[in-house]
Amino acid sequence: MGVKVSPEAREYERATTRLAVVRVRGPVGVRRDIEDTMRMLKLLRRNWCVLIDDRPSYLGMLQKIKDYVTWGEVEPDTVAALLKKRGELEGGRPVTDEYVSEHTEYDSVEEFARAYCEFEAELDDIPKLKPFFRLHPPRGGYERGGIKKPYTLGGALGYRGKAINDLLERMI
Repeated sequence: MGVKVSPEAREYERATTRLAVVRVRGPVGVRRDIEDTMRMLKLLRRNWCVLIDDRPSYLGMLQKIKDYVTWGEVEPDTVAALLKKRGELEGGRPVTDEYVSEHTEYDSVEEFARAYCEFEAELDDIPKLKPFFRLHPPRGGYERGGIKKPYTLGGALGYRGKAINDLLERMI
């Protein structure tokens, strides 16, 4: 006996793009409600990244933590690079083409990443995949404004659109 959801509400919650969210700032001095939101998104430490979609509930969470993270639309090539180089299975094992072909209907990580970005697959389809990516600090640093200003003012925080792919390439 679950809760009945109207078709209009289901349509409202439908996602259209995939987003990458990177935690930029650390845990010191963070309000409890913001820390709780980051915990819900599995952004426990600085330079951790998660992949989500653009449902209104997620966008509200991003708006709440916008002073601590940066996010934008992620491309299939970047998702494939994240999975291959920084994807981790339980036990610390890497994600390989062989593992993906054995445990999913896709033959390679690149094929899975493309299907993921087109909403034909979910990260949960890869069994034992950890729901976050532990990245390096970006080579060359963040933007000139530092980590306390929004991206629109030359800093590193908040929404950055497709530029998230460049940042992730420097962090992988």
